[in-house]
Amino acid sequence: MLWSNFSALLPMSNSSRLLTCLLVAGTLTACSRPDEAPIRVGILHSMTGTLAISARPVVDATLLAIEEINAAGGLLGRKLEPVIADGTSDSGNFAAEAERLITEEKVSVVFGCWTSSSRKAAGPVFEKHGHLLFYPVQYEGLEQSPNIVYNGATPNQQVMPAVSYALANFGPRVFLVGSDYVFPRTANEIIRDQVAALGGEVVGELYLPLGGKNVAPMIAAIVEAKPDVILNTINGDSNVAFFGAMRAAGFMPDRLPVISFSISETELPELGAEAMAGNYAAWNYFQSVGTPENNAFLEKFRARFGADRVVSDPLEAAYFGVMLWAQAVRAAGSAEPAAVLAKIGGQGMRAPGGLAYIDGPTQHTWKYARIGRMRPDGQFDIVWSSDKPVRPMPFPLFRTRADWERWQKDLSASWGGKWVSPHTEDVPVP
Repeated sequence: MLWSNFSALLPMSNSSRLLTCLLVAGTLTACSRPDEAPIRVGILHSMTGTLAISARPVVDATLLAIEEINAAGGLLGRKLEPVIADGTSDSGNFAAEAERLITEEKVSVVFGCWTSSSRKAAGPVFEKHGHLLFYPVQYEGLEQSPNIVYNGATPNQQVMPAVSYALANFGPRVFLVGSDYVFPRTANEIIRDQVAALGGEVVGELYLPLGGKNVAPMIAAIVEAKPDVILNTINGDSNVAFFGAMRAAGFMPDRLPVISFSISETELPELGAEAMAGNYAAWNYFQSVGTPENNAFLEKFRARFGADRVVSDPLEAAYFGVMLWAQAVRAAGSAEPAAVLAKIGGQGMRAPGGLAYIDGPTQHTWKYARIGRMRPDGQFDIVWSSDKPVRPMPFPLFRTRADWERWQKDLSASWGGKWVSPHTEDVPVP
């Protein structure tokens, strides 16, 4: 029997539910409904390389949300099928893997990217295909893509509260350290504006290449500058070298506190939590948040991945990002990216860290801002929290949007059109 002859026998009142059948030697042998096939979802993170220490746990949180949705019956009567891709801690590979996930794996959405350089590299791929990326990590702002939903913090939800806290509690002299790519460079430019507005002083600013370990010149500069506080945007395992050298130089938190923007519960065991105790981090979520939703989240995560596992801000954002995407899919009645984007604005839920919802005009997330002090057990005491979710502001008001966009464009141009500094020598640079 030919397909054309067989299809003529089927009811035509609902053509969208026609059966796709496999015919062998004229016999009907297998059938499946196209609208019952799994919804393929991409997960794009660094499973290897310098950033794997931070990114791999985020994959676990993403998978937990997917498994939870599947256990409840899936979406639109279909199961979710995750497809994991490795960005290998290389921003160029993120663009290539995003292209493959969209064009070859035929995913309906991608959850991923850690560094802003990886997001900047992959973003044009999503825009070219009219596709959809959910980004779970705090970032530098100065961006608003129609094809990206930002579940991490903007500067006014993380960096700027930390600057205000630092100057009020530790003193006006600030030293900036970071990895040499777009997030630290931009965050520190914003910090400079805010410190000046508050009457403080930036007494030093140095950067390491991603993965850099030669921190001795950075420590020497800190000794000479005599800051009251260090604001740290170093990413990945370079933090192991930096904090080890700080301790070796006698810089303990009671003498020189460090507020970090990329160190969470998942990195502290690698850094030595007991030695790190007393330093600070700025996030929107800490595992120690005392909400019923967080207790339930922790119970599910530990049951799935082990009682000794910890969670962190990017994990929480990755988890609720999947859930908000699922809500938009249900509202749209479709997993197609354009349909989901039309419904994502205004989606909200009581996430583990408190109420989180998507700001329609910007596709960024309203969320609480918090500052925590590191404990010897690898957890955080929350020393400050906003009293309600903070509205996301991708473009800080110190300058106009046009001025910020021009500044960041010039930064990229100075790096040959890329979002990571071309310098590779393992020493700090201004």
